[in-house]
Amino acid sequence: MDLLEIFLTTGFWAATIRIVSPLIFATLGELICERAGVLNLGIEGIMTIGAMAGWMWVYQGGDLWTGVMFAALVGGTFGLVHSIFTVYLGLSQHVTGIGVTMFASSLSYFIYRMLLPDATTPPKIVPFQTYPVPGLSELPIVGEALFTQTPMTYLALLCVPIVWYMMYRTPVGLAVRMAGENPVAVEAQGIDVLAIRTGAVVVGSALMAVGGAFITMSAFDAFFFGMINGRGWIAIALVVFASWRPGKALLGAVLFAGLEAFQVRAQQVAGASILPYQFYLMLPYLLSIVAMVIMARRARYPKALLVPFRRGERV
Repeated sequence: MDLLEIFLTTGFWAATIRIVSPLIFATLGELICERAGVLNLGIEGIMTIGAMAGWMWVYQGGDLWTGVMFAALVGGTFGLVHSIFTVYLGLSQHVTGIGVTMFASSLSYFIYRMLLPDATTPPKIVPFQTYPVPGLSELPIVGEALFTQTPMTYLALLCVPIVWYMMYRTPVGLAVRMAGENPVAVEAQGIDVLAIRTGAVVVGSALMAVGGAFITMSAFDAFFFGMINGRGWIAIALVVFASWRPGKALLGAVLFAGLEAFQVRAQQVAGASILPYQFYLMLPYLLSIVAMVIMARRARYPKALLVPFRRGERV
């Protein structure tokens, strides 16, 4: 099999869908935050603590879906912390976000070691199992790739139209978008801009944490250090690539996930080629950066992104 034939295999597309699922949660969460005018650089840490919290809940005897909800609750709590500093106090969103990432990541590892001090290898749980959709899973190629996944993958794909509908077809979505474009106009309508931004950051952070929980409860069955592996930063890049639109965010996430799935199979096909394996490892990141640079030049970002809002103040 040559490199081009990889794209024609069912296993490649099935792996792409699995890889894209946590990116969908994280990217949609970041998109909601930024649409409201708040850059959330705490995403990497929030995904980490979401991964640990959901996994630990199940490991301690809870069921899988309550583990997902617990991860979302923990992520939302860190989103609330982020919003207190950035929305209400007007502090630097960059500095606060990095601080949240460092604190959430460190706290995750600390709690893990406190609860499992004697663990030398990552303990395992029984994760979500694949659920073939009756009828649809029997379709050639598409059935195995798209409709033979875990329930959390279906949830991730379902979140895209839900977020799109919420953002573009509901009054709440209009308020969120205007809070990131013209918060003064929102205030003139008697709407609390600070509450809108806070709610967006909390909901967005909850989605980020669910993305982290996917990795430990659906993709894998254990929690270990460094497992998020930069997915949060990729999600931030995907938001820019998508021009802050949910549909394009899905396409960007699929592009990156496809490149990630391709590099794993390309290494196996290439074998002992003249190209070192590091070349294949960097390929999805390199091509994603190129795609983001091309798309970002035409992107229209929210005008009030990174701009603190203070009641009664005109800009």
